[in-house]
Amino acid sequence: MKITYRPIEQNDNLPLFEMIKAVFVEYKADHHPGTIYSDPTTNDLYGLFQVPQSICWVALVDDEVVGCCGVYPTEQLPEHTAELVKFYLNESARGKGIGKSLLEKCMTSAKELGYDQLYLESLPEFKNAVAMYERSSFTYLDKPLGNSGHFGCNIWMVKKL
Repeated sequence: MKITYRPIEQNDNLPLFEMIKAVFVEYKADHHPGTIYSDPTTNDLYGLFQVPQSICWVALVDDEVVGCCGVYPTEQLPEHTAELVKFYLNESARGKGIGKSLLEKCMTSAKELGYDQLYLESLPEFKNAVAMYERSSFTYLDKPLGNSGHFGCNIWMVKKL
């Protein structure tokens, strides 16, 4: 098994779209309005990450796309804060350290892009991911920051870099 990581490419759009939709269905989170599941940018993540000061890392196992995680300058976030976004792993990729590596790559990239902290939004259904954020020193907030448009999320966390 060969694991590689690289920035997003245009031909990643369809496999990432399909993977993200499948993860939401798998965790029974596809019924929430106001999440990435119904966000129109989900079908063109490559285009989304052409915004300056953003990056999306893609994980591949034997050259097959199995995950992604990005850093994005979401509107109205505090100064020097980016959002950790689009963090999803195919079921076959979990438990192999791929998620942890994607998170570390994003934290490093955020620092390199000049950010001092990372903010994220999630759902209770993704409790394994939330536990990983807790282990990585993300702390809970009482309300959302910025304007992600994902009003369906009810877990908000932040980490100083």
